[in-house]
Amino acid sequence: MNDCLRLALFVLLGATSLAHADMPPPPAYITAAIADQARPATDTASDQDRKPAELLAFTGIKPGDKVADFIPGGGYITRLFSKVVGTSGHVYAIVPESIPKAKPAALDGIKALAADPAYGNISVAVRPYQDIGVGEPLDLVWTSQNYHDIYGAVSVFAVSGTTGPEETAKLDAAVFKALKPGGVYIVTDHVAKAGSNEEDANTLHRIDPAVVIAQAKAAGFVLEAQSALLANPQDGHDKIVFAPEIKGHTDKFILKFRKP
Repeated sequence: MNDCLRLALFVLLGATSLAHADMPPPPAYITAAIADQARPATDTASDQDRKPAELLAFTGIKPGDKVADFIPGGGYITRLFSKVVGTSGHVYAIVPESIPKAKPAALDGIKALAADPAYGNISVAVRPYQDIGVGEPLDLVWTSQNYHDIYGAVSVFAVSGTTGPEETAKLDAAVFKALKPGGVYIVTDHVAKAGSNEEDANTLHRIDPAVVIAQAKAAGFVLEAQSALLANPQDGHDKIVFAPEIKGHTDKFILKFRKP
């Protein structure tokens, strides 16, 4: 996130705290989750870039929590959540119903993970954007590099008869409802230029963090903190995130909202 945008967000949000890399060491249950031998090599190879210890510590996740990983992808963070919350907690891998409707095989990987005895506290739920409830109040809802897909109505994330911004607004309202009071909502995504819209989200796979903040606040959330942990000031925000020169190293924002 560039300095101008960071300053603008600070002015907009007043006393919102900014998390930095000088955070205290992560709790033992986080380091143990990262060191877990059941994690696949493809996941551990990504740790240097994805900084899971600092990221998990920023979320505040702890043993016993009930958490939702919204659009879990390959399950990188799902596995870590599973080990952090432990047998007294639970992880819900939530997938929008539009995805398996378009690509039925899209659930195969996350279903296999939920069936793995090494991760016995994971279950998969397919839900519409406006209803992600799982039958119990949640402590944490997380989504990583997915908000832009919904907002930009990208491919399988699109819902016929509605716009992307309408769907992300429904998602935020559903997350607010699913969380217990004091619960946390984490959104991390690729930074777009300030003032960009759903067309840019669709084509570049980026989103202006101010858009996410405005929509989450409209749903009732308070922005508690933002982190520059995954920031890259060398990213000009003008290339598609899959461009070879920037892929895997885009400028990313991390926003931590709390339900009052």
